[in-house]
Amino acid sequence: MRPDILAIDFGTSNSAAAVLDGGVPRRLPIQPGSDTLPTAVFFPGEGGAMRIGDAAGEALLTGEPGRYMRALKSVLGGSLLHEPRMIGGKRRTLADVIAAFLRALRERAEAVTGARYRRALSGRPVHFHTADPERDARAEADLRGCYLAAGFEEVGFLAEPEAAALACRGLGAGGGAGLVVDIGGGTSDFTAFVVEAGEVRVLASHGIRLGGTDFDQAVSMAHAMPLLGLDGALRREMGPGLLPVPKAIYADLATWAKIPFLYAPGPRREAALMARLAVDPVRMGRLVRVLEEQLGHELAFAVERGKIEANAGAPAAGIAMAFIEPGLSAPLAPATLDAVLARFGADLRRAAAETLALAGLSAGDVGNVILVGGSSLMRLVTDMARELCPEARLQRSEAFTAVVDGLALATGRKPGAPANT
Repeated sequence: MRPDILAIDFGTSNSAAAVLDGGVPRRLPIQPGSDTLPTAVFFPGEGGAMRIGDAAGEALLTGEPGRYMRALKSVLGGSLLHEPRMIGGKRRTLADVIAAFLRALRERAEAVTGARYRRALSGRPVHFHTADPERDARAEADLRGCYLAAGFEEVGFLAEPEAAALACRGLGAGGGAGLVVDIGGGTSDFTAFVVEAGEVRVLASHGIRLGGTDFDQAVSMAHAMPLLGLDGALRREMGPGLLPVPKAIYADLATWAKIPFLYAPGPRREAALMARLAVDPVRMGRLVRVLEEQLGHELAFAVERGKIEANAGAPAAGIAMAFIEPGLSAPLAPATLDAVLARFGADLRRAAAETLALAGLSAGDVGNVILVGGSSLMRLVTDMARELCPEARLQRSEAFTAVVDGLALATGRKPGAPANT
């Protein structure tokens, strides 16, 4: 073990840091009272220190002027990452923002332990981008650059489901191969493994760019955005007839990483024009208000809460939108949620089956399916796992910390350097 290696699970929705202490993973309290924190930042509108985690969300929800950003990991490998924009009174790129977030994690970890962390072992999805090796390699290079800019001198990467397999080896013992199903905020990853003499041997890993933020977007587009004018019609500026309302602005509003950019003058002017031409100006007027008053993230949080409530079976679940208009809400029954998300189940099952094929396994060879990641709590994930491997034991790990625990264990596997995939 190297005492200067910090294990970091930089997730789309949540992040964590840990070290190996006496051969045991030790998660670090990188925000008060918690060993995980939301992967979110807030830049005060009139300058001042960037806030991260729950503090960023609190600043947003209390109405403090500033720029809130979440799901930063999703822009890795794309051109948006390096476009300079005015953020917090200064021109920055999203790469700068990610580096600042990682620097804050490093500094908080150092404050807790008193150590200086020059090396990082970071989790990464099996594929940042599905079926695009060039963009996938660019995303890892982007993330490496962010770590180096955050003050680390060396960074290694380990696939997140493989890290989870290390942490869950006890769950994978007892007969048959194990399959880790790691459904995070931005990607779904799978690792097939066996436990031999108490050690994990990875047979195959696979992944797709699909996760909890995609579930949120689907729910938002189906149930929240129609109350803001989506699926409506616009009168032509000249001549008779109607035009369908464009979907692009709604798709961006339902995408965590793109919400901040809708507050620029251009999108606001577009919304105002659509409201003037709308057949239903009341609904379209709500879109104008969301952009003018910068309520996009509050709407995204409301969708996320409604999704979680409906997944838990709450009969009165819904998307509460009274912050836009008193009494406004979109009902979301459990059956309705299942219908919206049904199309994702086939994608997940296909990717899991492909993982087993790469490992040379049949479904009957799998003794344990281990669910990891916050979005693995969704009912469509457990249904998929039971359908694919009906004879396997379905087990839940520590949903939000299995990956960082495994990364910490991996720092002890190769003394002298971080492990690399």
